[in-house]
Amino acid sequence: MASTTVIAPRKHTILRSLGLGLITGAADDDCSAIGTYAQAGAQLGYKALWTAPVTFPMMVAVVYLSGKLGQVTGQGLFCVLRSHFPKWLLYTILTGVIFGNIIEAGADLGGMAAAAGILLHVKQWVILVGITGILLVLQVWGSYTLIRNIFRVLALSLLSYAASALLAHPRFADVAYGTLVPTLHFDRNTLSILVAIIGTTLSAYLYTWQSNEEVEEKIAAGRKTLRSRRGTTEDELKSSFWDVLFGMLFSNLVMYFIILATAATLFVAGIHNIDSATQAAQSLRPLAGHAAGFLFMFGIIAVGFLAVPVMTTGAAYDLCQSTGWTNGLNYKPAKAKKFYAAITVFTLAAMAVNFIGINPMHALVLAGIIQGFSTPPLMLLIMVITNRRSIMGNKTNGRAINILGWTTTAIIFSASACLLFLWIRG
Repeated sequence: MASTTVIAPRKHTILRSLGLGLITGAADDDCSAIGTYAQAGAQLGYKALWTAPVTFPMMVAVVYLSGKLGQVTGQGLFCVLRSHFPKWLLYTILTGVIFGNIIEAGADLGGMAAAAGILLHVKQWVILVGITGILLVLQVWGSYTLIRNIFRVLALSLLSYAASALLAHPRFADVAYGTLVPTLHFDRNTLSILVAIIGTTLSAYLYTWQSNEEVEEKIAAGRKTLRSRRGTTEDELKSSFWDVLFGMLFSNLVMYFIILATAATLFVAGIHNIDSATQAAQSLRPLAGHAAGFLFMFGIIAVGFLAVPVMTTGAAYDLCQSTGWTNGLNYKPAKAKKFYAAITVFTLAAMAVNFIGINPMHALVLAGIIQGFSTPPLMLLIMVITNRRSIMGNKTNGRAINILGWTTTAIIFSASACLLFLWIRG
């Protein structure tokens, strides 16, 4: 990840946003997301479909506000936290975010290895170590731009879930009811899936990564000092909003069709718990037949190569910004040794998560639940920060985005609190 590309100043067009958003949206559905959505479809059937349209505006709010923070302040989220909030709060949030990122990255690595194991008849730990090694080489000595450009295209294989869902001939009446009428049972299993869905669609790494990438874009354009990076225009914010809107719409549609495909295949066949990658791949049989395993492996590995570097590098950003260490993808490894060392440590820690004996497919859902608990306080901080004139100047939030943002914050706090209550009650 030593190199980066120079990005021209943004020029807003709907066509540009649509093209960028379709690819970025596919990349946002990481392995944990696929595993969680598949489990939701298998466990709850069509009754889980309503979560897609409900979470869509929440996803837009989270990613847009995180990007806006980076655009206006010229700093990443944890730089802002370090400058404006007490250290105890900074390090509490940092601990939770790093832990969540490592767990989700580990679950993604395990999911990639399990998917590859469908076709590669090699011990899974060998595949796991091999994938981790390749990712480390690409992150530290290669270029994330190269990874992104290749695997964003490969991640479009997730579209196969849409075709598979339609070819499974689901009952229209059941699909319409499940989509339009929220069905929520206040039991531990249902709330666990709901919190996992919220956690994986609104993962904490999205907040920091989005703000940091806005900063990286400014640095790549030659604005290397904090003074020169501060501030943005209404046109740039509008362009960012359209990018986010199209990206999250595409990501949300993929989510919807993964749930629909697994509901129309696994749930109706009586398979309500996914224990292996082979079972998860069965939802693609209406489209791919005997090649379903290959198609599932292809999609999982593609999004994994995109998502794992985002999580481990995001955690490295957060640590270095909190401590004041030099950080950024615009630096060569020799100029930011602690930053790249942190990437290495966090990647290896993520790999180590897979040696504690958790089923890889169950770990993907567990990662979503963990992110679901770390997301609410971070969203609350984002709302506080983007409404402070001392930080945002005249670019504080308007009424519409505030209503959406505070509603999102209330929903994710409520879901996590209800699940925690059920766990305590036993």
